[in-house]
Amino acid sequence: MFSLIVWIFAAGLLFLSFLKNKYKTAKSLKVSWKFFSSMALLVLLTIWAIGFLVTFLPSAFISKTIGRNAGIEGVILAAIFGSIVLIQAFIAFPLAGSFLRQGASITAIAAFVTTLVMVGVLTAPLEVKFFGKKFTLWRNSLSFIFAIVIALLMGVILR
Repeated sequence: MFSLIVWIFAAGLLFLSFLKNKYKTAKSLKVSWKFFSSMALLVLLTIWAIGFLVTFLPSAFISKTIGRNAGIEGVILAAIFGSIVLIQAFIAFPLAGSFLRQGASITAIAAFVTTLVMVGVLTAPLEVKFFGKKFTLWRNSLSFIFAIVIALLMGVILR
């Protein structure tokens, strides 16, 4: 129901925009379509890769590597994985839920999601370009450490 309301609201605003300025509305729709077209394949490939990963990684492997018995090593492994991958939150959260259902610990999942948002290994070169090497190194290092601390706290709180 909520999605329907959002779609109706968006359609209404698009209609108002069209009434106000047909040219700008058409131009913005063309730009939006071009952006969507350029991103669609990447998003679909990412969803496919994650589906493939979740399907073919046995639950025993996930439980062993990032499960409750994996200890701090599992948390660090999940944090490293989260630091390296570059995926959107709308894909990461269902992936994290799948890992949780397959035996991953809450602490490891918290480490994965937190580093995914806070640490950017793949985006570091771009960050270095704008902010410098020292800033990028400090920000990513501190973010990784704080992500581990947050994950450990989440593990204690949600246990």
